[in-house]
Amino acid sequence: MLKSCSYCNKIHDSKYKCPSRPERKQNPSHIDKFRKTNLWQKKRKEIAERDRYLCQVCIRQLHNTKQRYNFTNLEVHHIVSIASDWDKRLDDNNLISLCKYHHSLAELGKIGKDELLQIVEEQERASRFV
Repeated sequence: MLKSCSYCNKIHDSKYKCPSRPERKQNPSHIDKFRKTNLWQKKRKEIAERDRYLCQVCIRQLHNTKQRYNFTNLEVHHIVSIASDWDKRLDDNNLISLCKYHHSLAELGKIGKDELLQIVEEQERASRFV
């Protein structure tokens, strides 16, 4: 029997294993488990609110910004990764809202940690006066 594949949008036999289907991890790490906690969900929302649901790199028109007020595909980025320093996982000074594009640049190291930390410092100062 044929069916439409929700991963690649092609028609396959129902028993065919599509290579576009994402692999599920058998044993999620403690970091994966942390990302599902209510504590992280709450902190992520707080940071997005602090940053007014805007990518903080886009709003400053840095690193090939195409849309200044970018609030689509917003993600909260750990400047110092959780794997590097577990204690900073919920530290406001280590978290910043970025669009998907700038988040990938930050993960690749193309946007420096010092630059991101400086932006967070500006955001923290600005949020105290609101």
